[in-house]
Amino acid sequence: MKLPFTSKAAGLLLSTLISVSSAQAKDSPFSAEDIQAMKSGGETTVRKNGANAFSLPAANLPLSKRLDFSVGNSFFRNPWVQAPATTDARDGLGPLFNTNGCQNCHIKDGRGHPPQQGDSNAVSMLVRLSIPAQTAEQKQAIIKNGVIPDPIYGGQLQDFSLSGAKPEGQIHLTYQDVPVTMGDGEVITLRKPQLTITDLNYGPMHPEVMMSARVAPPMIGLGLLELIPEQTLEQIAKEQQAEEQGVSGKLNRVWDVEAQDFAVGRFGWKAGQPSLMQQNAAAFNGDLGLTSELFPVENCSDMQLICEQLPNGGKPEVSRNVLTFVEFYSRHLAVPARRNVNDPQVVKGEALFAEVGCQSCHVTQIKTAKSTETPALSEQLINPYTDLLLHDLGEGLADHRGEYLANGREWRTAPLWGLGYTEEVNGHTNLLHDGRARNVMEAILWHGGEAQMSRDKVVAFSKTDREALVAFLHSL
Repeated sequence: MKLPFTSKAAGLLLSTLISVSSAQAKDSPFSAEDIQAMKSGGETTVRKNGANAFSLPAANLPLSKRLDFSVGNSFFRNPWVQAPATTDARDGLGPLFNTNGCQNCHIKDGRGHPPQQGDSNAVSMLVRLSIPAQTAEQKQAIIKNGVIPDPIYGGQLQDFSLSGAKPEGQIHLTYQDVPVTMGDGEVITLRKPQLTITDLNYGPMHPEVMMSARVAPPMIGLGLLELIPEQTLEQIAKEQQAEEQGVSGKLNRVWDVEAQDFAVGRFGWKAGQPSLMQQNAAAFNGDLGLTSELFPVENCSDMQLICEQLPNGGKPEVSRNVLTFVEFYSRHLAVPARRNVNDPQVVKGEALFAEVGCQSCHVTQIKTAKSTETPALSEQLINPYTDLLLHDLGEGLADHRGEYLANGREWRTAPLWGLGYTEEVNGHTNLLHDGRARNVMEAILWHGGEAQMSRDKVVAFSKTDREALVAFLHSL
């Protein structure tokens, strides 16, 4: 039986949320289904509101391992500095970079945002760069590397630099209004970003350069996503095809630097990285200008001699030990519990979410693999609301820039867990890969391609139904 979800009842349940077993659930005023829905990250789920809701370790992480989490957090949170420095564990920044610390982009371990219109400070947004493959050699290289970087500016624009160097350029965004008329006549105005790069300091970009603006995604639950079995993802893709509803996800296959082989892509807006270790090392290299065992070369092209002229922080600048601590930290950041699951409006919104087909891509109730390396994350029944697959989301969201098997219209399904915490953690509600959507409804209305049918059903909703759908998404 579903009961009203009062704050007193919520406190009673969620104070012991993680320890509720199937036997104890019999004595709970909440159904086992409700309890499972609240525990978005399985037994790793935490109960935390406010600005630090995304910054806690997995609830079931042993005390003996929480020191490792804290050490990883310190390298993730604290700024890196120019070499040489007395803080030799944190020196080697730049000379070209986007930020001097991971937390500057993943603010409070949460979501980044685009710069305000006219503001050149894009600290939690970056711009990916690449050019089309034009020769047989480039076509072969793109199979292994995913993209062909700009000859001068590489695969990512660095808009900051150390003293003695010049940033590559500055990021500017303007917006074009895109009105959408809903079924009941209400007009919702979307904003389409127009990206320009100014103040290029190392020469012109390639005439066919492709650019894609990206905001930093939330860090919660990443270790759980890493443990979803490949076979599970393949089965989801098969089920989508069998349903014949126009939804047909696919796995990205990307180069694993450590394994020296191809692997399933899981992380990044186009699933361009296979593991958290590689995702973190790539961010250290591209975002902070730091070398590591995985990426031992500075993020400067042959045309940018400044990397050879300024001192570095040693080789590598990020040790394997530091990478391992940061990997542990990013694996064990907990997902906060769902809220208001028994609110009648939320219950209605959840039914509408399923009715229009959103759950085809935003899949819930997935079980992680057994893992002796990360036992806290092992065999957890989670509710991530993602399939980690690539989907064609239409021309409206297209960046026209491929990445491995992802084409210019395809994006990895973004996990929705923790969505309702975004404003209290990050002070905004900007969504999608470039932060163009200012709220949940705008994000829905940008969906096209495989999601066009679901999007059109939402457009036809009454205002009451739209509000119910949004209430459900805010409960996650």
